[in-house]
Amino acid sequence: MSPDLWMLLAFAGLLIAGVPVAFSLGLAGAVGILSGLPPMMLATLGTNTYNSIAKYPLIAIPLFILTGLIFERSGVALRLVRFAQALIGPRHGGLALVAVLVCMIMGGMSGSGPADAAAVAMVMLPSMTKAGYPKPFSATLIAASASTAILIPPSVALILYSIVVPGVDLRALFAAGLFPGILAGLALLVPALLVVKRFGWEGGSAVQGAERLRVGETFKQALPALFAPVLILGGLRSGLFTPTEAAVVAVAYGVVIGLFVTRELGWRDLWALFGEAAAISGVVMLIIALAGIFAWAGTMLGTFRGLAEWIIGLTDNGVLLLILIMLAVLAAGMLLDAISIYLILMPVLIPVMQHFEWNPVWFGILLAMNIAIGQFTPPVAVNLMVTTEVARIRLEQTVGWALLFVAAMGAALALVAIFPEIALWLPRVLGYNVG
Repeated sequence: MSPDLWMLLAFAGLLIAGVPVAFSLGLAGAVGILSGLPPMMLATLGTNTYNSIAKYPLIAIPLFILTGLIFERSGVALRLVRFAQALIGPRHGGLALVAVLVCMIMGGMSGSGPADAAAVAMVMLPSMTKAGYPKPFSATLIAASASTAILIPPSVALILYSIVVPGVDLRALFAAGLFPGILAGLALLVPALLVVKRFGWEGGSAVQGAERLRVGETFKQALPALFAPVLILGGLRSGLFTPTEAAVVAVAYGVVIGLFVTRELGWRDLWALFGEAAAISGVVMLIIALAGIFAWAGTMLGTFRGLAEWIIGLTDNGVLLLILIMLAVLAAGMLLDAISIYLILMPVLIPVMQHFEWNPVWFGILLAMNIAIGQFTPPVAVNLMVTTEVARIRLEQTVGWALLFVAAMGAALALVAIFPEIALWLPRVLGYNVG
């Protein structure tokens, strides 16, 4: 059996056995080195793990994770929900609309789907349940809406994509993800509102005058939260700071808001959040570090080149191959997290992308949309795990609703695939390099 096959089988076997992804990647890489390279090459393990994480742009990942945690604990989600409820008022589907909008705005702060899902679910689920929404529907809608965080900038997944794919401008990726992210949110909202109307949840009672009068007050309370995406994206567009520096600014802004504006954070809370962010970031960085062993072994053995040539040889039809790749990525998204998918698949997909001359920014957004769908598609569905835990229901109760929203976001993905300018128009207008 060839060393390539030994490495791939070792990786698959370790995953099936329940070994964490990070260690599966590292151990499979070591198996590849032992089976196809001189044993002395094991001395490169330390160097490869270090080189994988010794990259300046990666600093943004723990900082944006910390930003999401700070905004989550600062009462920002609650203030956004109150403002959206006051603005929309009581009506059929009002709370569903609020849930989607707040998830999208929170995604513009955290860049992480699970963090977004947790923050919104804790605020929205009690209100939606009281209004007559079944918990499985509410949990699934919030989980699906929170997946837009992987598209709407700043996105942790897009940061990693810009590092893995040479020559891709992160600012262009951030700009390219905005309209597809909004489109995905709108696509989820359409079936949600139709279902609400069909079953008569949240009866459309007369709009209370008190709710309308509170719009100005709730807007003032929500203004610091609404300004956060403007600060991040405006600073990037103006050239005031780089994407990595934007993460530092976002953390500083969140700390100021939590300590002195909402006053729901104390210095002790902040210290605890630093520790939580460090723990989450440590898991992410461990995956990236040990994936470096797998990537180096696959490159030296020619595994990735061979797989890419095999994929290219499947068909000369670029459209058909793109569909097959999207289906494969969707399947991977149902089982693995975004970071693992990028690290495992991109060494194989980059030669395919170059062969068919697909725009790297557009292709990155398509991958992100696929991974977003996987975040709320069982059996793993990290976002759904979060919201079902908050709702105290079983994951299998959400399967039917999840399939409905998968179809909705799949339609949005198809539109971006057919009309690349949905993703590429904004970065082009802003003058970024889109390849």
